[in-house]
Amino acid sequence: MIYDGSANKNGDNGMADVQNRTDTRRIKIDQVGVKKIRYPVDVKDRENGSQRTVASVNMFVELPHNHKGTHMSRFIEILAKHRTSISSSTIPSILSDMKERLQAEAAHLELSFPFFMEKSAPVTGAVALMEYGCVLSGTIAAGSEPDLTVAVVVPVTTLCPCSKEISSCGAHNQRGLVTVTVRYRHFFWMEDLIKLVEGSASSEVFSLLKRTDEKFVTETAYNNPRFVEDVVREVAVKLRADDNFFWFSVAAENFESIHNHSAYAFLEYSRDEDGAADAAPLCYGSTAEALGGTPALGAAAGAPRLLGEQGGLAMPPLEAQGGGREPVAAAPVPAPGGGRGA
Repeated sequence: MIYDGSANKNGDNGMADVQNRTDTRRIKIDQVGVKKIRYPVDVKDRENGSQRTVASVNMFVELPHNHKGTHMSRFIEILAKHRTSISSSTIPSILSDMKERLQAEAAHLELSFPFFMEKSAPVTGAVALMEYGCVLSGTIAAGSEPDLTVAVVVPVTTLCPCSKEISSCGAHNQRGLVTVTVRYRHFFWMEDLIKLVEGSASSEVFSLLKRTDEKFVTETAYNNPRFVEDVVREVAVKLRADDNFFWFSVAAENFESIHNHSAYAFLEYSRDEDGAADAAPLCYGSTAEALGGTPALGAAAGAPRLLGEQGGLAMPPLEAQGGGREPVAAAPVPAPGGGRGA
C-alpha cells in the first residue's frame, strides 16, 4: 500500500491497520491488553466525596481466534474517559465500554491503589493520614453479569496468646497484613471494610502516636491476644453476618518478631444468592473454648474450606498446628490457651 498523506477520522492518515488483519492459526487468546498503567484516578471517599490517588491498572479483553491483534490505544481512551469517578459501582460501565469499543466477548479490569484515611490517635487525638491498599476488579463475559470484587489490605498488630500465657512478663507481638476480598450485592464504603478488619486484631496500627497513645496501644494489644488464625476467623464472623457479602476470602500474614518466617492463615467462604451457605455453620467447639469462647468457623468436620482452603490444601485444626509456637521444655504448656506445640 502506498501512503498518500490523507487522514481518516481516527487521525491515522490512511496507515495500515495491522491488528485488524485475519489470523489463520485459529487460537483464541484469553486475555490481551495493557498492564501496570500508572494513572491518576479519583475514587469515592465517604469523608470528602472523593480523593485523588494513583492506580496501577490492568485492562484485558478476550481476543477471537481470527483476529491478529487488539487496539491497545483504546484501553487508554476508555481509562481517560472514566478516571474522574472510580468506585465499585462504576466498574460495570467501564467493562461494558471495553467490550463495545474493542468488540470483545469478555473483558477484565483491575485497579490497585493506595487509599488514605484520616486517623486519630486513641488518647491524644492527634490526626494523621493512614495508608491502606485497595483493589477494585471486575470481569464480564458474554451473556453473564459482571463478576466484581473489592479487596483491602489492612495493617494490624497481633500479640501471641501462647507467648503471653507462658511468659512471666511480656509477650511477643508484631505487625501484620490482613487482605480481605469480597463479592457484594450493592455498594458499600471501603472505609467500613477497613474498620471491620482493624477491629479483629489485637490492636490497630497508627501512623502518629504520642507517648500516652503508645501506652494505650501496647496495653490494648496485651489485653487482646490473637493468633493469626483468630484474626481470619474474627473477620469471617463479621463478614458472614452481613448479607451484602455473598463470597469472601480472608488472608492474614504476621511478620513474626521472634522468628525468621511469617505466620499465615487463609479462609474462603461463599453462599448462594438465596443466602444458603455452602459450608458448615458457625459452631462452638474445643478450639473456640480454648480461645475464650470465640466462634470458630468450620470447626465441625466436613468443612475444610472454612478451615482455610487455598490451592486445595486445607489448614489443619488449630490444635494440630505447630507454626513455630513450641512448648517450653521445662514444663508442660498450661491449658487452655497455652498449647501450640506437641
